Amino acid sequence: MPRVSRLILILGDQLDLKSAAFDDFDPQMDAIWMAEVAGESTKVWSTKPRITMFLTAMRHFRESRRERGWQVIYHEMGAHPRFAEALKASVTKLKPRTLVMAHAGEWSVQQEIEKMAAELKVPLEVREDRHFVCTTVEFAKHAEGRKQLRMEFFYREMRQKTGFLMEKDKPVGGQWNFDHDNRGSFGKDGPGLRVPPRRFKPDAITQEVIAMVNERFAKHPGTLDDFDWPVTAAAAQVALTDFIEHRLAEFGQYQDAMWTNEPWLYHSRLSAAMNLKLLDPREVISAAEQAWRDGKAPLAAVEGFIRQILGWREYVRGIYWRFMPDYIERNAMQAHEPLPEFYWTGETDMNCMRDSITQTLRYGYVHHIQRLMVTGLFALLFGVDPKRVHEWYLAVYVDAVEWVELPNTLGMSQYGDGGVMASKPYVASGKYIQRMSNYCSGCRFDPAQSTGPKACPFTTLYWDYLLQHEPVLRQNHRMSMQVRNLARLDESQRGAIQEQAKQLRAAYSKAS
Repeated sequence: MPRVSRLILILGDQLDLKSAAFDDFDPQMDAIWMAEVAGESTKVWSTKPRITMFLTAMRHFRESRRERGWQVIYHEMGAHPRFAEALKASVTKLKPRTLVMAHAGEWSVQQEIEKMAAELKVPLEVREDRHFVCTTVEFAKHAEGRKQLRMEFFYREMRQKTGFLMEKDKPVGGQWNFDHDNRGSFGKDGPGLRVPPRRFKPDAITQEVIAMVNERFAKHPGTLDDFDWPVTAAAAQVALTDFIEHRLAEFGQYQDAMWTNEPWLYHSRLSAAMNLKLLDPREVISAAEQAWRDGKAPLAAVEGFIRQILGWREYVRGIYWRFMPDYIERNAMQAHEPLPEFYWTGETDMNCMRDSITQTLRYGYVHHIQRLMVTGLFALLFGVDPKRVHEWYLAVYVDAVEWVELPNTLGMSQYGDGGVMASKPYVASGKYIQRMSNYCSGCRFDPAQSTGPKACPFTTLYWDYLLQHEPVLRQNHRMSMQVRNLARLDESQRGAIQEQAKQLRAAYSKAS
């Protein structure tokens, strides 16, 4: 193998054909470097769908570059157990003059590469990841001098910077967001007939990866029987068109709604493609905006969808790089319970948790409200150590990359950062789940009851959470109404709730 001038490092979540790492790529002198390493699947106990998503997307990317005539140095699974070892082997053999990469999406991976380059005494050129609309430098400037960071103000700056949904210096429709229009639930008859999302039948490369994952990672949770994600840039474009044409118009109204055995509803299925950088977020936003301008989707739906990408997605990345590496250790509410074992199996008598977890293990996916207000809410009320919750979310979802998953989980879902991501803990009783879904229909628990044999664990733990953290929550004006409701409970009721919560934690922690 000839010596290469520059080795272009491409990570599993950097499958971006427009990456800055390729700006001056010389096919005659340079080579792309990629590696599959078991350590990335075991540092958190990744599910089979998540492992497969990354590996098959990487292999398709490799083939697309080789078809173009580019040299790709590719370590398949089993050659090296850890990332640093694979890189060291290639650098030692190829002796490149320089390593080039776009900035990694995970703090520890960036540190690992920089450390290895220093040890090998080879220059490392780290380039801005321009997949994102907001650079880390721009976010730091936004955050400078602010006592509190809030997504809404950041989102407005992004709208003004990009011009998306703007008329000169004003938001279209006269308001910045239509969140109040985007909280609908389905009636008793459910979501009704819809065009199902476009499926992508596994091709030969994906089938090969599925077979390898089923054999090599047989003990990992999840199943690959339904794996049908878009794993190439071309397939991701088809998925985007399918969403814009068939689901965007209803996405806004029903984005928070849930229904038994309905994993997709009106959601886009694009998060994994964007997070692996098969799709440029600007293209996604532009397509949604054009649908509104063409009269194919209402403004409330389009704005709500764009806010998820231009607002939340960019915002959480800024939070991640501003506060790492200490951010991952934050535990503001001093939660130390273990993660219940049923998070890995779905074997629980709570309908909402069973449906959400079994969907997670089957598809590597549930939508954002199932993550925030079902699995995340239960962990928050139960008092699970937020780092353990983070590790589970990172392990189970096909779209999970640490820069986006950690702030959303530890910060927004678990309030582990004490209010950096969210202005209050997202806590609710089982009544919220009843309002937004049909999960409570047929469940043996009653969301209106907090004690007794039929008491909903969410409702019991909700009141216990307020009682346990009352002094802290009283200082948060956004929690004032919920805290005031504690006055309705007399001493005997408080004691009964706390005792039932204690029994729940003992029962659900036994097998953890």
